[in-house]
Amino acid sequence: MKRDILTKILNKLPESLSGKLARSYVKTSIKKYANMKVEGYEKIKGIKGPIIFICNHLSNADGLILNELLKDFDPTFIAGVKLSNNDFTKNGFKFIKTIAIKPNSADKDAISKIVKKLRAGENIMIFPEGTRSRSGSMIEGKKGFLLMAKLSKAKIIPIGLAGTEEFLPINDGDMGEENFQTAQVTVRFGEPIYLPEKLKEEDKNEYNERAMLEVMKSIAALLPEKYRGVYK
Repeated sequence: MKRDILTKILNKLPESLSGKLARSYVKTSIKKYANMKVEGYEKIKGIKGPIIFICNHLSNADGLILNELLKDFDPTFIAGVKLSNNDFTKNGFKFIKTIAIKPNSADKDAISKIVKKLRAGENIMIFPEGTRSRSGSMIEGKKGFLLMAKLSKAKIIPIGLAGTEEFLPINDGDMGEENFQTAQVTVRFGEPIYLPEKLKEEDKNEYNERAMLEVMKSIAALLPEKYRGVYK
């Protein structure tokens, strides 16, 4: 179905119904166009929260695919506020639990909500790069993630995602059927990790740099080399 037609239909329906229709549409599109390969899920099956899932970010389809794969964990996704500016994307996220966060700023209100959920034993899903990679290669992670992890002491589970930039190319970005492309999509789950301990000789900035590097490299290790970018 063409994006504009589907968007008009979704906007006229009650939110509960439009969310169900959007989810059905997304699941059908994934099944039709994405040749899914999932590896390592057995490493995390049955792990209790709180968990912070972290992943590289390639496409607007990333959250939709991960929401289906992580349904047993029922995570809340941390999403940039600008996603709500697009009518179709907004409808696509009606069935995903989200906390909106302002990019490139210390969004204290959002961070407080995130930490509160984690301390209650719930799980979240965040893309530490803060935005989709325009090249497919990983870009530098945002250190705001460290504050969430420190305050919650949650387990961190890295995920490596490849191929979604071909499934829903970034230049299109919207989830109309005319924009989906047939693609191999690979999702790899890593072992749970925690933030490293601070060394006595480290100042705060040195520790944050080292901790963020370890966290981001845990994602990069799950990716083909061409996706690793600054974390090769």
